[in-house]
This record gives sequence, C-alpha cells and structure tokens, in this order.
Amino acid sequence: MALDRRALLGAAMAAPFGVPDLARAGPRDGTLNAILAEEPATLNYPLYNTRLTQQVCGNINESLLLFDWQFRPRPNLAKSFEISPDKLTYTFHLERGVRWHDGAPFSAADVVFSSDVLLRQLNPRSRAALSHCESIKARDAHTVEYRLRQPFNAFLTSFMASSGPMMPAHIYEGTDFRSNPYNTRPVGTGPFKFQKWARGQFVHLVRNEDYWRADRPFLKEIYFRIIPEAEQRMVAMQTGTVDIAFGDDIDPVVASRLLANPRLQCVTNAYEGTGETGLMEINQRRWPFSDRRFRAALMHAINRQFMVDGMNFGQGKVAHGPLPSTARYFDESALVKYPFDPARARALLDEIGLKPKAGGTRLKLGMLIMPDGGGAWTRCAQYAKQALSQVGLDVELQSADWATFSRRNGDWDFDLGWNNYGLYGDPAIGASRFFLSSNIRKGVPQTNVQGYSNPEIDDLFAKAATAVTPEDAQTHYSRIQHILTRDVAMLWMIERKPPIFYNKRFRNVVTGPNSPSDGFGEMTLA
Repeated sequence: MALDRRALLGAAMAAPFGVPDLARAGPRDGTLNAILAEEPATLNYPLYNTRLTQQVCGNINESLLLFDWQFRPRPNLAKSFEISPDKLTYTFHLERGVRWHDGAPFSAADVVFSSDVLLRQLNPRSRAALSHCESIKARDAHTVEYRLRQPFNAFLTSFMASSGPMMPAHIYEGTDFRSNPYNTRPVGTGPFKFQKWARGQFVHLVRNEDYWRADRPFLKEIYFRIIPEAEQRMVAMQTGTVDIAFGDDIDPVVASRLLANPRLQCVTNAYEGTGETGLMEINQRRWPFSDRRFRAALMHAINRQFMVDGMNFGQGKVAHGPLPSTARYFDESALVKYPFDPARARALLDEIGLKPKAGGTRLKLGMLIMPDGGGAWTRCAQYAKQALSQVGLDVELQSADWATFSRRNGDWDFDLGWNNYGLYGDPAIGASRFFLSSNIRKGVPQTNVQGYSNPEIDDLFAKAATAVTPEDAQTHYSRIQHILTRDVAMLWMIERKPPIFYNKRFRNVVTGPNSPSDGFGEMTLA
C-alpha cells in the first residue's frame, strides 16, 4: 500500500486526535497461543528488530504513534502533536499517568533517551530517520520537541512501533545495551507484561493490569510457543494447539491444508506496512563479490520465477529492485533487469577471469540461510545452490539459529546471505539503511552489512528524503532504483505477501498495516 504523504500531513496538523473505535467491548479473559518459529536472539526490541522479535515485543514496548490503513497517524503514547509551518519542529504531547511495567513513571526523559541515544545506536531504521534531528529535547515532563536540520518527509513514519519503540531510560541508560540483563526480561508500557521465558519452550506474557488504557487489553495472557519445525507448526495449527501463525510460520507447500480448515481464518494484508522482499545480501568487501559483473552473473543464473512458483508455491512475484512494485515511488522504467540466462552468467564469469577449473568449478563460496525449520527459505537456498552449480559456482549452504544468524549478519561473516527486508512505509525508512555509506556499522544486523558504498546514492537518498514535493522525491527515487539495479547492489529475489492464519474465535487480530508489530491490545474472543 502506497504512503499518501498529503493525507498523513493533513492528519498530523490536526491535534489533538481521537482513538478509533476498534473494539468497544469484549470479555477480559482468554489465552492466546501463538507460534515462535525460532528461539529469539534477544527481547531487546530495537536491537534485533525482526519479525520474530516484533511479534513478541510489540505487546510490551510501545511507540509514540500508530498508523491506520492509509498510513495516517493515530495517537498512542503521544496523545497529540504539532508540526511547525516550516516542517522543522515536531512537538509531541505525551499521555499522562503512563507507567513502565516495574511501576516507574513514563516521561519525556524516556522519549529523549530512546530517540537520541538508544535507537540511534541500535535500530537500523530509526537511526536513518533520527540522523535528520538537530536536537531532541524535553520541554517538560510530558512534552518532547524534535528539531530537524531540514524537512524530512518520512519523519512521522519513523514512529511506527516496529521502527521507534520506546525503552525505559532508568533501566538502560549508562549500560551496555547489547548485554543488559533486561534484554531477556523486557520492561515496557504496553498492554502485556513479560512473565517468563522458558528456553526452548515458550515466552509467556500476562495482562498489564495497570495499563494506561483502562479497558485494555481484553486477553488474560499470551504464550508464544517455540516450534522450530515447519511441519510441527502446521500440525499445531490444524489441531488447535496454537491459535495464530505469523508470516513464514506456515510453509507454503502445506498452506492449502489450513485454508481448508473451517476453524481458521487467513489474512494476507497483515504486513502491508512492511512491503517485504526476499533477497540475498553480498559481502562486497572482497573480490569477486566486489565486481558488479559477478553479481550480475548470480542474478542471471537463478530462475526467480521458478523460485516463486516452485519453492514458494505461487506466493509473491519476482523482485527486480530495492522497492517492491506496490510501493510508492516504484518506477519500473528505471530498473535494470536480469532475466534468467545461464549462458550470459557463464560469459560474465569468463569475462572477469573466473574460468572453470578441474571438474568445472570456478569458485567455492558460502551461502548463509535464514532459519526456517526446512521451509521455503531453505528450499530457495537449495535451489539457488543447484542453479549456481550449473554455471560453475560451488556453494556451501550454512545453516544457523537466529542468534548465530544475527551475529554473522551483523559481523559481516558471510559471502552470500539470505534475508527478508521490509520497506516500512517509506524508502527513507526501510530501503536507504541497506545502501547508505553512513549505515555501515559492524555488529549491527539489518544495516548496510554488504559494505556497498556509492557517494551518488548517499546524496540521492538525502535529496529524496528532504524533497518538498512528491514529484521531486520521485525523480530522486527513480534515479536511485536505476543505479542500485545497474550496480546489482543486492540480489533481489521475491516480492512477498506472507499470510497470517488464526483461529476464528478471536477478533481484532489484524488492526492496521503494521500488525502484529502493534501488539494485541485490541484482540478479543469472538
């Protein structure tokens, strides 16, 4: 779904704004059993901000704003805000009476710390947005002022829960954020409180009885059941052992069995705010990965349409660039495309001097796989290995749990690595982080881990983010799409639309385009 900036700003200028009528009543009871496909690496929401962490921590840590299906801002921890006429000053007025789960009061000091310190250091999406801030100050205990150096047209979008979760200053300030013991027992302001993490079994959340929205949440508790095997997850949904399966939890090869289950509902718009693309990252710090011809050869060697049809059973479409085709600013005419052409791949490899050796092998390389219990990502990697072998590339598949995968991704410890990235409402939030030279940060996953560096791209992203009109922004984003695809800056594979399956006895499961990262405070029993 495209972001309508004019509608967004129009809503932003009207303050205060009200809470939508999503669920006026419901039984304050019930247990939700949800799937966790892998053991989380951490429950520090900003540090490892992937879907695995989002679906748990979205219930614990809240953001200043939420967004509706048109990406218009809704109040959350900020009950209202104003934007100055010159679009340089954003003033947020916080809800009063909000407390952290340990009883400490939530205040402007927490917002300033989260935005100006912790998120800048840990979160790859927030960091890009907050870099436009000249200052972030508490005007009083319930008022925060963000002063920008220049207008940044995606600034409000950066306050989505998945990009800008608020964190407790009294727990994190002055500590090593990556090793803070509260990373395994998080404290937030959200509708559910952390209760227990039984390693290898579950993460248990319970209702926050002191939640600042007095009539929320409706559920009593949530168990996130750790089920690493794809077939086991499908059986758990079929038998009712669990109530909800998130995107990627159910292997597409067996999804039709759940679609036929009369107890279950399937929705495919739950991640529209994300705009997801499955891809491979390339460590471009050494040859031949540093040569665009080698990267082009990889693209020509892989039949991505077969990957969509055969590996993902028709879910999604071929990806050709850094923006999904459904996103605002997507420009197909700007793209340099790489059709399936093994002969062209072999010619490019010959051209750069990678001639076949004994046995026909040109080069041995590693491919890091996202953990999915043998599901679609594993199949895609297995097919890619086979396809690349046909042009003389000997690929070693490297499996890892999420903790190891995250570490290796952040430490640049890979040749090729599968990943799945989202746009999160705007290219300045979700796309720029992978290509900006300033976002090459060792030890921080989901950043520019490839080491791609192009001063023209840095300049174009800056101009696009500060463009006054959508037309100016489009000019810059079109040029960005051309350069990045010309450079083969990533191996874009599949545009994705992952489904959520849930038991029909629950209501208000998906309430906006950022769901389930916004949490389940509105969920009720039917």
